[in-house]
Amino acid sequence: MDDWSETDIASFRANLLVLKSDLEDLQNVAKDASAPVELDQQSVGRLSRMDAMQSQAIAQETARRRQLEVRKIDAALIRIDEGEYGYCAACGEAIQRGRLELDPAAVTCVKHAK
Repeated sequence: MDDWSETDIASFRANLLVLKSDLEDLQNVAKDASAPVELDQQSVGRLSRMDAMQSQAIAQETARRRQLEVRKIDAALIRIDEGEYGYCAACGEAIQRGRLELDPAAVTCVKHAK
């Protein structure tokens, strides 16, 4: 961004890399939660299996959302490398600093946010 220093951009890059690392660490820790549910009726009851299946579905959705966020972070890092970071993809205007501080992977300004 024209009015931001190299230090500002480096700070956003560092924040994005930390966020990505944290998400990947969480993903590695949570792998077991989305494993297939054992359907052996002799080892667990019907309600326990239903509870396990619900927990599995929640874990799978959480993993999907983490993966989506990692992809958004990767895209933001590419925009930094290309000198396009901090500009709205819809109108080309600068994205407000506060918005980027809250969501460093933001692609649009507040006006064009969905």
